[in-house]
Amino acid sequence: MTDYTHLVAAAAHAAGPCPEGQQAAWQARVRDLAVDLAFTAREVDQAMKTLDNTHPFSAYLEKVEIEPTSRRGLLTLRPPGGGIETIRTDQQDTNRGATMIARAEELVGRWVLVYRYNEPTTASRKQPGTYGNVRMVARLMDLGEGTLAFSIAKDVITADAGGDAALAARLWRDAGLPEEGMIPVADLEPVRQQARTGSGNR
Repeated sequence: MTDYTHLVAAAAHAAGPCPEGQQAAWQARVRDLAVDLAFTAREVDQAMKTLDNTHPFSAYLEKVEIEPTSRRGLLTLRPPGGGIETIRTDQQDTNRGATMIARAEELVGRWVLVYRYNEPTTASRKQPGTYGNVRMVARLMDLGEGTLAFSIAKDVITADAGGDAALAARLWRDAGLPEEGMIPVADLEPVRQQARTGSGNR
């Protein structure tokens, strides 16, 4: 039999002293709190097991979108070595998914430490012998704005311009950004905004 004494004690502490003549109501309150704590403990245990199996890496968080089919958040990341990596959150209509999407949206345009894990696809779970994983995010930590390598920064602007390399190059020149070295993210943001809104076409 599992010993829940520690949970009951914590719940009793949270409930506070029992008001005189309200012992039954107080006991019900303690019981409800203890059950809530038990569920929270299980969620924390599962979250820690997930984190233990993650593969952290740093990347520039370029944008966050909602995947139409799955309703998961889709994060577009650019690691220091260049290229693009995508990673997903839980579904938007779940508490974990909504919380992670909101967190990611706060960190767009910043360097983040991404805790990634692989989740088996629905097909691989249903069909023995079928393999497939979805790259998922368990946690995001803010690493600040910092800088981007020239080649990565140009790719970011081109992506914001809808792939229009000529427009991206013109916006880059108009902003007076250097053609080599490291580009401060703060200097890049006004150009990204122009590229996204198409104001550079005017």
